[in-house]
Amino acid sequence: MYYTYILSSEKNQVKKYYGFTTNLKKRIEYHNAGKVSSTKSFRPWKITFYAAFTNKESALAFKRYLKTASGKAFANKRLLY
Repeated sequence: MYYTYILSSEKNQVKKYYGFTTNLKKRIEYHNAGKVSSTKSFRPWKITFYAAFTNKESALAFKRYLKTASGKAFANKRLLY
């Protein structure tokens, strides 16, 4: 399985991170351990959304979409509370 996910910083609720992985549990542990340079200053992180895909291309395409302005608007309106 391939996962596209959205993290929210518990330190700063405005900060979001959009990612892709094959091992969601381990990836979240990496983010919260400070092993990801782009997220370490806003930890701890919590998962606010994830979607599972059977192929890598679909998961990466959805992640790329979520990083666009319209993707962020969609996520804020439909995926995040």
